[in-house]
Amino acid sequence: MPTAAPLLCLVTGATGYIGGRLVPELLAAGHRVRVMTRSPERIRDRPWAADVEVARADATDPAAVAAACAGVDVAYYLIHALGTGPEFEETDRRAAQVVGAAARAAGVGRLVYLGALEPRGEELSPHLRSRTEVAEILLASGVPTAVLRAAVVLGSGSASFEMLRYLTERLPVMVTPRWVHSRIQPIAVRDVLRYLVGCARLPADVSRGFDIGGPDVMSYAEMMQRYAVVAGLPRRRILPVPFFSPSLSSHWVGLITPVPAGIARPLVESLRNTVVCAEHDIAAHVPDPPEGLLGFDDAVRLAVARVRDSAVSTRWSGASVPGAPSDPLPTDPDWAGGTLYVDERTRATTAAPAALWRVVEGIGGDTGWYSFPLAWEVRGALDRLVGGVGLRRGRRDPARLHVGDALDFWRVEELVPGQLLRLRAEMRLPGLAWLEFHVEHDGGETLLRQRATFAPRGLAGHAYWWAIAVFHGVVFGGMLRGITRAAENAD
Repeated sequence: MPTAAPLLCLVTGATGYIGGRLVPELLAAGHRVRVMTRSPERIRDRPWAADVEVARADATDPAAVAAACAGVDVAYYLIHALGTGPEFEETDRRAAQVVGAAARAAGVGRLVYLGALEPRGEELSPHLRSRTEVAEILLASGVPTAVLRAAVVLGSGSASFEMLRYLTERLPVMVTPRWVHSRIQPIAVRDVLRYLVGCARLPADVSRGFDIGGPDVMSYAEMMQRYAVVAGLPRRRILPVPFFSPSLSSHWVGLITPVPAGIARPLVESLRNTVVCAEHDIAAHVPDPPEGLLGFDDAVRLAVARVRDSAVSTRWSGASVPGAPSDPLPTDPDWAGGTLYVDERTRATTAAPAALWRVVEGIGGDTGWYSFPLAWEVRGALDRLVGGVGLRRGRRDPARLHVGDALDFWRVEELVPGQLLRLRAEMRLPGLAWLEFHVEHDGGETLLRQRATFAPRGLAGHAYWWAIAVFHGVVFGGMLRGITRAAENAD
């Protein structure tokens, strides 16, 4: 039989958890891929970056989305404005309307959307309500649409898996909300990706939703107990109590896990619902593999192994945190007339440039920040208390960074291997902040130049800078000394 011609697939949300994994799967299936992103620089270091077309577009910008859809056969809609306020539903609604209209005008042959399982006869959480509304908008767009409805996605680096892992590993005895007894049908991320790729070639007359789930149906409490068995942990004691509201539960999850309360809340609210597949019609179009769908225990075992081997290709933290700043580093003359505070320090070292760079690129996460650990822990804890990400996001990889990676409460904004690492702060601040490291080689001498930049917002921003200025010598000066000392000891 002749081989089917490759399709041009547009992937939105390519910097997110699922999108970043779907791109290489589509390429491996022989398709051409175009990714749509607001920040093309954030995919620059992905292994597949050279193999895709890139379209710069915000999903709510009709002109930019129309350009991204030109000539596309299949468009994957993987955008979710995950948040806690009513504005996230409006953002989801607007983006779906824009993409649906652009896809129809461009003659796109199919839309594929990864949504959420809908409980029958239960009140929907705002998160599930928004997912359902997006599905309805895309199905009504006039473009044949496949909506894949999934519950908890199990895979290394997913927000749901990180919640499960940290709650189980850190709490041998848990006082838990009642939602731990809701029935859930989780699915392994590899099966989600297989369905997404398979939907590219659905017949044109197929336009509907499909429930997708793994072979196991269980409660969240059972998921934690079975995780403990797979991870070799003692049985957990789970004591549900009735007074945990979604808000209190999300703060509890934010306290124990790396997932901040702002992201945990919509996930927690969704766990109150029964999310179990009502049909398996997708198998008529994308057949189950001969060995069957991956079960819960095997999915957890694979995810734990990837975490242990530092082989996590994408994480939930790869997507920008709601409310986090995205402004570029202000520079003169663009910043003329504004206040810009700078703390710049330089230190010479006997270490070779390559050794110094290895230390710089390996900063943060379990390694730490080479100065006043208590100060960093306190700052991270304060950030968590006000709804920020804190320090617990850690690193995707213990030794290597990519542009767009989350790094504790920073995000990698620019990286020139061997020379420059620029981090943009994503903690809650009355302004914008960056931290840069420059490795330089001058006349046989290796230099580390470290620069902290803060653009204050209002009087509170100025007060914040001067309130912490007294600690700069200890924190920033100590960090500079600690990094160079570590490089000299490793050289």
